[in-house]
Order: sequence, then structure tokens, then C-alpha cells
Amino acid sequence: MRVDLFDFDLPPERIALRPARPRDSARMLVAQGESGLTDAVVSDLPNWLRAGDVLVFNDTRVIPAQLEGMRGDARIGATLHKRIDLRRWQAFIRNARRLREGDAIRFPAGVEAIAENRHDDGSWTLAFAGDESVEVLLERAGRMPLPPYIAGKRATDEQDREDYQTIFAREDGAVAAPTAALHFTPGLLAALDEAGVKRETLTLHVGAGTFLPVKADDTEDHRMHAEWGRIDAATADRLNRARSGGGRLIAVGTTSLRLLESAADESGLIRPFAGDTAIFITPGYRFRAVDGLMTNFHLPRSTLFMLVSALMGRERMQAIYAHAIREHYRFYSYGDASLLIP
Repeated sequence: MRVDLFDFDLPPERIALRPARPRDSARMLVAQGESGLTDAVVSDLPNWLRAGDVLVFNDTRVIPAQLEGMRGDARIGATLHKRIDLRRWQAFIRNARRLREGDAIRFPAGVEAIAENRHDDGSWTLAFAGDESVEVLLERAGRMPLPPYIAGKRATDEQDREDYQTIFAREDGAVAAPTAALHFTPGLLAALDEAGVKRETLTLHVGAGTFLPVKADDTEDHRMHAEWGRIDAATADRLNRARSGGGRLIAVGTTSLRLLESAADESGLIRPFAGDTAIFITPGYRFRAVDGLMTNFHLPRSTLFMLVSALMGRERMQAIYAHAIREHYRFYSYGDASLLIP
């Protein structure tokens, strides 16, 4: 499909630079099938779900994966994207024209990495020196990797270390937050428990590729970056039993949805999964595992807007986003939510 079919105009002032406080006070636009739209609040979520439904969260934890360093007298920026092994990460590099294979990059707090090789997509393999884990080094030298549409408007600060992390975060490895889950609070979880709504977690380490623009003119020519994910056997079994018992699986965030769909077989049965996924969901895709999605509002021409268009229909999503813009919903990572049930 033509990528320009997924374009829309978004006023810059609709981009949220800080999250709502409290988190569950963010607005939520509810769209069910072809019926009308309802303007709600995230704390209303229990009213829109049924006892036996399952919310599926991503428990990945964002690491401070952005680094600023020097190669000689050249300033080099690095955003870690995907772990290769214990000491090596794939990274997107700023000012990469000043970098050659074998160069040492010196980051703050004594952290150093060697630029081993350049990949076809322009990213590099960085091999970190020393015996400490890379995550420990990043806590010393890195900063939170806010999306460019936020970082381009204000500086990252200490508050972002809390704001850009969900209450489910426990598995280190993401360089972007599963932002739909940022809206959840202990109070909201208690209300969902009381309503009989279940919850499960999986792990998908979100990569920086989620922010990359689609440069191709046709979706057939776009290639997704792979991300590592895991669903264990016990979780898969509980999800399958809940669905066979009439419960709906509602993915909280596109990351949870993509991993569920990667793990599902043709019959819709969710299998244990551990490995990379580069699934690219566009209109025409037949969903196998999920019955709905809670997600934030996404960039025009992005793979994520294509995904929600596949779930609800492209024209329907254009109408949903037109309503959101007209009604002053806040967009992107720190913005408001939508509940999409086809």
C-alpha cells in the first residue's frame, strides 16, 4: 500500500511534552467497531471491559541508552538499539561520518566502546570495554532515550527517569517505553481487579527503530528492525485458557500486540516464544491472538499508525484521529490513550 495513505496533519501543539498527573487522569478515546466514539478518561477503563477479559502488558524496562562521547576531537552520539551479546550492542550513531571501524569512543564516567563494524542500515556494533555489565555502565554514563519529537523540544531531565518507565518495568533492555502502560497506577489496577479483569505480562525489548520514519513510498519496501521478545509457556497457557473461556485479550500497547501476534499460530493458539520478531502489520493482516488494543496516538505515516489501521480499518482510523485532533487530545509517548475494539 502507498505510505501516503497513512498521512494526516497534526498541529505541533498537540504533542505532549510531559505525562498527565496522576497518570490515569489522561484522556481515553474509546472506539468499538463501527459505532460512534466516546470521550473518556483512563481511570474509566474498568467500565469498558468485562469480567474475564485479560489486559496484556509488556514488562520491559527502559535503560538509559543514549550516550554522548568523543572519538578524538569528534563528538559522537549513540543510541543503543538491540543487544547482540553481553558486551556488544547494535546502535544508531550520530555524526557517523567521523567514525571508522576499530575507533574507540570515550563516553563520560570512564565508559569506552569500540566501533566494530557498520551494518547495512547505517547502525554500528559497539563493543564495550571492561568487566561491568553494560547496563551498569549505562546507569553511570547514559540518559533516558526520549523520543525525538520530545527531546527536540526540551532537555531530558531526572523526572523523565520516573515518567518514562511503567509500573510493570522489571526486565532491562528497552530503549523506548511501551507507552500505553504509562497510564496505569496502583489504584487503576485495584479497580480492574475488582471488576474481574485479569492481567498478564510478556517481554518485548523495544528498540530505537520504533522511532525511525518510513522512507519507502510503498509499505512493501519497508523493512522493520527486529526486537527480542519472550512469552513463557505458563503465560501462553493462561492466555489460551482465558480466551477459550470467552475472555478477550486486550493488548496494552502495540509492543504487546506485535509479540502476541508473532507467537500465535494460524488457529490463534499462542505458543511459547523466545527470540526476535520483525512482524510488520498493515491493512489486510488477519489478527489471530488479540481482540482489542489500548494504545497512545501515533505519528503520521508510521508503522504504528499502519498497525492500528489494520486493526480498525484505515478510513475508520483516519476519522478517529481527526476527532482526537479536533478535541485536543494529547499525542505520542506522553500523550492520551485510545481503546480500540474492532
